[in-house]
Amino acid sequence: MSNAPLYLEPRLSPRLTSLLDAAPFLHGLVDGLGSPLNLVLPQQFAENVARFGSVLRRHRLGGRVCFAHKASRSSALVRHLATTGAALDSASLGELRHALGSGFTGDRIVVTGPKDPETLWLAARSGAVVNADGVAELEEAARITGAFGLPRLRVILRLSEFETSGTRVLSRRSRFGTAVKSLSDLLDVLERHQDALEPIGVGYHLDTTSLDEKATALEGCLRAMEELQIRGFAPRVVDVGGGFGVNYLTHAEQWDRYTTELTHAVMGRRPPLTWGGHGYGLRAENGTLRGSLGLYPAHRPVAGAAYLDELLSRPAPGLGRPFGTLLLESMYDLYAEPGRALADQCGLTLGRVREVRAGGAGEHLVRLALNAGDVGLEDHGVLMDPVLVPRDEPPGRVGGPVGVYLMGNLCLEADLITRRMVFLPRLPRPGDLLAFANTAGYCMDFTATRAQQQPVARKVAVRQEGAGEGGGAWSWCLDEEYWPVTATGGRRT
Repeated sequence: MSNAPLYLEPRLSPRLTSLLDAAPFLHGLVDGLGSPLNLVLPQQFAENVARFGSVLRRHRLGGRVCFAHKASRSSALVRHLATTGAALDSASLGELRHALGSGFTGDRIVVTGPKDPETLWLAARSGAVVNADGVAELEEAARITGAFGLPRLRVILRLSEFETSGTRVLSRRSRFGTAVKSLSDLLDVLERHQDALEPIGVGYHLDTTSLDEKATALEGCLRAMEELQIRGFAPRVVDVGGGFGVNYLTHAEQWDRYTTELTHAVMGRRPPLTWGGHGYGLRAENGTLRGSLGLYPAHRPVAGAAYLDELLSRPAPGLGRPFGTLLLESMYDLYAEPGRALADQCGLTLGRVREVRAGGAGEHLVRLALNAGDVGLEDHGVLMDPVLVPRDEPPGRVGGPVGVYLMGNLCLEADLITRRMVFLPRLPRPGDLLAFANTAGYCMDFTATRAQQQPVARKVAVRQEGAGEGGGAWSWCLDEEYWPVTATGGRRT
């Protein structure tokens, strides 16, 4: 076994690379706004929207790309999204209010997730579409619509527990939606409340990266659309939800090598690669490897818009022809709700190095001015290296590749930014920055708290002037101060 460093190099877009190369700019931001600090890139966000839109055009489909707002709290990203042709998926009353206050009209919002009466009222009041999970939700929506004399509420029926014909293969269970075998119960409610509810289609939500499972669910939705038509409704939308994924790493070989070496470490065949011998779901029992690797597949050759393209190009298991063709022939619109995939390459989190010291076992410990809640990579099972942004690059080469453990700023043994030993090109020094790339989707502020009165990361929107991959100077403004109409007026480097 090789003792070479086990790098997991992050995949970086040209724009994110240019930002990381602007070390004086990044250090100046942290000097003024503190550590930790989150940066978001609205320009990249708009490009990601365009990539998903191009997939719909390639398959000649109408429909909408709806950003799953739960992936990010950023006002800048949501306000910039309003200037594109995309829609927004709101999963709470707060997100719905934020969308309406950020420039979205109700007809460009799909309301999902658990819904209380206040959420249903505002959805109906604003003209949003409601992705309904069950009979009780439909009944409540009809009651509210009728009680306040509101126009018919457009609803999508969210279904689950699909199965293929022939060999019985079930899709993954979900806490969201109604089992497809109970579709008739939903249709009975819709028939009773035709004056209040307008069913425009069906959809699903699956927490999986499996194309096979999603193909099973999508075919089930096409069959459900036929059931709606038999009952006299005129559905026109199939909603395939989210889960298109992100490719976080540059090299597949690094991911394969790391997971292989982690297995060897768990089995005791090499020194530990993690703090306390943590196995990320793997364990050794009497010389046998047990458990399963509980990590996000950080290198994914097909992800994001390409994943949607592959799903639409895939033949339906029981119908034999590509899903894109079947949707087009039926004149159905396609709704998709990417979250992480639309936020790909749209942000990074900066943490200042506070202390570097030797650990009891001879390893290097690096304490940062942030904690695990500020950069939730570990919480979401995402493993990738941070990028070292030196304060002042020392003359010549200082040392060489070094493995370190990254410690947070909380007085807790468990506050590790990542449990794995991270390999850096050299040992950091106090004052340097570590940049955690691609954190805008879920990993930036989803788990952030004010534990032990440590500061929560402020958020800024950054913009690069000039065209081309090299771009030009960077400007910035506070996230909450970003408005598309004044986006070019931020503070410059």
